[in-house]
Amino acid sequence: MTRRNSGSAQSGSGAPSWVAPAVVALLTIAAFVPAFSAGFVAWDDDRNFLNNPHWRGLGAEQLAWMWTTFHMGHYIPLSWMTLGLDYLAWGMNPTGYHATNVVLHAVNAVLIYFVARRLLQLAAPALRSAHGASPLTYASVFAALVFAVHPLRVESVAWITERRDVLSGCCFTLTVACYLRARDASATRRWYWAAVGVFACGLLAKASVMTVPAVLLILNCYPLKRLPGPGGIFGADARRVYTELLPFALLAALTAGLSLVALKPPDQLALGGKLAVSAYSFAFYLAKTLLPVGLSPLYEMPNEIDPSNPPFLAAYVVAAAVAGVAWSARKRHVALTVTLVTFGVVLLPTIGFVQNGPQIAADRYTYHAAPALAILAGGALLVLSQRWALASRLIAAAVVFALGVATWQQTKVWHNSESLWSRAVAVDPSSPIAHGQLATEFVRQDRVDEAVAHFVRALALDSTYAEGHNNFGVALVRLDRVDEALVHYQRAISLKPTYDEAYSNWGIAVARQGNAEQSIRLYAQAIALNPENSTAHLNWGNALVRLGRPDEAIERYRMALSLRPDNADALLNWGVALARSEKFDEAILKFQSALAIQPNLADAKAYLVRALEMKQSQQRRP
Repeated sequence: MTRRNSGSAQSGSGAPSWVAPAVVALLTIAAFVPAFSAGFVAWDDDRNFLNNPHWRGLGAEQLAWMWTTFHMGHYIPLSWMTLGLDYLAWGMNPTGYHATNVVLHAVNAVLIYFVARRLLQLAAPALRSAHGASPLTYASVFAALVFAVHPLRVESVAWITERRDVLSGCCFTLTVACYLRARDASATRRWYWAAVGVFACGLLAKASVMTVPAVLLILNCYPLKRLPGPGGIFGADARRVYTELLPFALLAALTAGLSLVALKPPDQLALGGKLAVSAYSFAFYLAKTLLPVGLSPLYEMPNEIDPSNPPFLAAYVVAAAVAGVAWSARKRHVALTVTLVTFGVVLLPTIGFVQNGPQIAADRYTYHAAPALAILAGGALLVLSQRWALASRLIAAAVVFALGVATWQQTKVWHNSESLWSRAVAVDPSSPIAHGQLATEFVRQDRVDEAVAHFVRALALDSTYAEGHNNFGVALVRLDRVDEALVHYQRAISLKPTYDEAYSNWGIAVARQGNAEQSIRLYAQAIALNPENSTAHLNWGNALVRLGRPDEAIERYRMALSLRPDNADALLNWGVALARSEKFDEAILKFQSALAIQPNLADAKAYLVRALEMKQSQQRRP
């Protein structure tokens, strides 16, 4: 009896079938080991996690927020739910969040292994039947690892904020896997509806998976070869495919509309600028895939986009050349055409037609598109291994090793905020945001003199950088240069009238000058612009205490704590207000609560001792 080699028991190389995907998962995790010791970074992690208590847990209140919020321009309830689950498991320990990101990425890599294996089987059945499953296994492993350990993946994996990338990536790949399984002759309808369901989950993890229907349409052209069909693109067979894809298309269209509402995109570029940025982004991603050097957390958008500038002209040439290659290869090398078209289509939501954020490109935007190029690389290995099996596999191993080493090094960039922004400045010294963010991190570390130099550089590069003016003001207050700080706060507000943080910091500065009443007016303005500005509530309370109104201050501290329950300073100052009112028992509890959150808070220790003494003195009174 002939033994059927289906790949279910063995991979074709004599090893059990689980070995290849296990190797993919382990090597993927190994490449990202430095992420396990990384922390939260001051690049959206602060706004998403450190200063935002609403996601912490999976209670009714948290779930209601997750399913109704467009926080920072994204509707991602499923991603928030995984983060809430992490919070229940890990608290605010960043190691757990990084571990989840890495594991999800490893799962996606394994899924890509199986999708690559199936697509290569469909695309090259003759090669498989002639040479067995072993070359197919090596090619599929190579495809999965080219995707998984490529340095362009680091931003999506090592940045906790991008949980939405790795989670939606798993859903993207699993949708394709289920759909391909549904096309098998022996498959039941369950696989089709599983694909629809997983796709819906992906959209709830991140909207950029909305390109899945287009990818499935392309796969129906090749390698499934269901389109155009015997009757052409309008024949009965083709219409059956279109009907099959309709649920995917409707879900994608709904999500696209919701995304435009969520993003609230700022002033957009003119059409010429959009085309220039789109061409540049496409060329950039292709180039960085082939040669992943000079990677940075931020590729800042120039203030002015001139489509006639050399970088954009070069990008047009690259885009035209790629289009020409795709067109000319459509008959003899259809896999190349399909790969390039898929890569471009999946990038469409992120290459500049709707501008969101300060970047002209971002490594993370390749996460969903990269598998197309990786599977093409696996196909190339499969073809080459027919004639040069050992040599091609050694070269493939060397490529994976080089990519893995580069990924390990790039992951270290995301270790903390200083390493992150130091890298950004090193790659692009002309980036005002990079200088400003590095300076802000130096202020947090009380390295104010170093910070000033970077703030000066940032504002010399862009005098309209509102956040730079605001944060420079904070540094100047630290140096007791309050009058200079006021100028920068006022400049920040003139550039960005809704800048609540600048109003709050302005209030702190005038309070330092002894003008508590004016500071209260500024805090009130900050809160009017953003009722969730916990710092403004806290400092408003401090001003009220200085004015001898501790009972009013308590309400402000209560508001600050409701917005940030882990705010030790709010508890400390609340305790001071209570002590001023001679409510020593309550004050002691607040000081103890502050120390439970921040055990080394020296002021809380001192005030606790003083409150205990005052309580004893109060009890000794006749």
